[in-house]
Amino acid sequence: MKKGLMLATFYAAVFSVFGQCKEWAWSEGEKKAQEQEKVTLYQDAMNNKQYKQALPPLNWLLRNNPKLNTSIYINGADIFDKIASSETDPARKKIYIDSLLLLHDLRIANCGEEGPVTNRKALMAAKYYANENGKEIFVLELMDKAFDLNGNNIIDGTIIPYMQVIKINKLKLKNLTDDDVMNRYDKVLGIIDAKIKLASSKGNQDQVNRYRTMREEVDKILISMVTVNCDFVRDKLGPKFKQNPSDIGTAKKIFAFMLQDKCTDDPLWLEAAEAIHKVEKDYGLAKNLGIRYLVLENYTKANELFKEALELAPTNSDKADILIYMGAIEAKTGSKPAARELYRQALTADPSKKEAYEKIGDLYYQSFNDCKKEQNFADDRLVYLAAYDMYARAGESKKMAMAKEQFPSKEEIFLVNYQAGQTIRVGCWINEITTIRTRD
Repeated sequence: MKKGLMLATFYAAVFSVFGQCKEWAWSEGEKKAQEQEKVTLYQDAMNNKQYKQALPPLNWLLRNNPKLNTSIYINGADIFDKIASSETDPARKKIYIDSLLLLHDLRIANCGEEGPVTNRKALMAAKYYANENGKEIFVLELMDKAFDLNGNNIIDGTIIPYMQVIKINKLKLKNLTDDDVMNRYDKVLGIIDAKIKLASSKGNQDQVNRYRTMREEVDKILISMVTVNCDFVRDKLGPKFKQNPSDIGTAKKIFAFMLQDKCTDDPLWLEAAEAIHKVEKDYGLAKNLGIRYLVLENYTKANELFKEALELAPTNSDKADILIYMGAIEAKTGSKPAARELYRQALTADPSKKEAYEKIGDLYYQSFNDCKKEQNFADDRLVYLAAYDMYARAGESKKMAMAKEQFPSKEEIFLVNYQAGQTIRVGCWINEITTIRTRD
């Protein structure tokens, strides 16, 4: 198809009267029959994947009845996209891409829906022209417009391409400042947070997880074009947050970037996290706050947060992680039986969490002084046999070797009439069955 003929069809139709095209607007008499014939022809060609053969009847419809039905634009976009994708000649490919984009303009002019149609046009522009020399700014401006028109209703699949388009302009053309990038990033983050909130209200955890993964990808793209380290956060975001501690958007950025750059020991991170926690109950946030307070040895606060995280945990694996942290608190405060119970609960929640066996092994290994009776070495060293069993279940070979070095000797078990291979119960709070073994 000649470039002039194809584009002239669209330019002529774009001046049609604005309106909606939800219902079929057939013409009268003989023209209606022609329209029905053209619809059948382009649909048959489309169904047979003969996309170029679908163009003449499609163009006839666009020229003669551009308000016929929204489907001619939806199918038309699919047709031009398929042709453009497979075209190998650069000049002809450009004609098809430009026609595809113009088709969206024609749909807006005749059928309305400027927001969602601009969104789709922006996606097509990004697909073909995002990194095309001379087209980068055009695509960015179109993406900006799509986000301005749609706000929180932007199509999910537009978010990552938008960030990629921003990156191309920032790094390739150097036409965006860090502030330009951050302003767009703020807009994107606000939309994702709104989508997470809506998905949460509907109880759609899979969707919530998908949006969180999307947010992580957005952060990665941002960091690849702007140096967002802890110094950046302190200098750029810290003062803004101090002026308005209720600015949750800024608090979330501080939380995420400082977590990314591993400076959660900074008081600013904790302040931001606490500000978010006041208004939003989130598993990841409660977990990370709990870990921070655990490091600070504020076990009461850490335990409160871990209990919240346990209630919010989306999966059994997440529950197991929290139970292990809670067990660590009990272990640090000297409550070994309570710690073991929590580690066992973690294994019940997720048997793959072998770390819990290691933690139980540590409890047993560290119980020599608690449990020794000093009547004979064989009995006192049984705690190391029990520890070895747990380390073995955890697959911790180094700790297995460490525990074995503390096993009773052959002489020590001989003195109390024990035999290697004999089963025996370890006393004290441990109360486990183990097998007699020696270190030599």
